[in-house]
Amino acid sequence: MPSYRYTPASALIRCLTAVLLFVAAALGQTVLAAAPASAHDSVESTSPAADASLPAPPEKVSITLSNHPLAIGSQIKVNDAGGTNWADGDVQIVDNVASQPLKPGAPAGRFTVQWRVASSDGHPIEGTFGFTAAAAAPGAAASAGASTGANTVPTMGTAEPGTTIAPTPVKDASEPFPWSIVIFVAVAIGILVALGLMAKRRLQAGDDDRA
Repeated sequence: MPSYRYTPASALIRCLTAVLLFVAAALGQTVLAAAPASAHDSVESTSPAADASLPAPPEKVSITLSNHPLAIGSQIKVNDAGGTNWADGDVQIVDNVASQPLKPGAPAGRFTVQWRVASSDGHPIEGTFGFTAAAAAPGAAASAGASTGANTVPTMGTAEPGTTIAPTPVKDASEPFPWSIVIFVAVAIGILVALGLMAKRRLQAGDDDRA
């Protein structure tokens, strides 16, 4: 039966193996701990509030998020009961609030807000809410006549005649993965293995010289 011979080389290899296992376990826990930190932003409130009853349509609608959203791919539509979009211009983002101005002259009735923004981690989030206006906004009659004429001004989500709206690019919806940690682990493992092999060869060469 072969017997185990204790040598400085074997002791060094065992020490390096223990260090390698410790580093791998510690970095593995870091990777697992980093995953929950990439949760998507959530909606804290809307203005108007969902299903609110207002005297007249507001000048703008807004969504307040738990973090600062990105401007890329942000879109808010405010459709009346007939499907007309009353959004005027681009979405305005200030801190963690995304706002959409409305054109003047919106009619009375039910409105549906359809929104989509890119959260701070790049993941697109979206939702809907509604509100009701008891009376039309000032200038409703003039706006109604203009909306049926040939000089209708296109807004977000409305294409000019003979044109096609290109889809808005958004970032990858998958969770961001901490690749930097993985690369660090791989480099650390490679360095430890290389040092272990070099030390083993030197110690074995020293044992052969003494023999």
